[in-house]
Amino acid sequence: MQVMQEGQTIKHEVYGLGIVTASDQERTAVDFDDHGAKLFVTSIMTAELIGEAPATPPKTKRRRKASTAAKAAKKAAAAAAASRS
Repeated sequence: MQVMQEGQTIKHEVYGLGIVTASDQERTAVDFDDHGAKLFVTSIMTAELIGEAPATPPKTKRRRKASTAAKAAKKAAAAAAASRS
């Protein structure tokens, strides 16, 4: 595979549809619809180009998982609210 332009749409045999977020001679980063961001070795990556890169690449949204502390605080708040009722 070759270096791709940011914003190009690809189809990977395992991860499905995704958008290239960065690419150079060594690594290619892709944000997949169902699997999130993945990093590949450019020279051995296999994917089908679906679309050309747009004139202005789209901004990708960062996906963050809630931290364990945030989950615990939310659970404690819910328990406290339930005990007041």
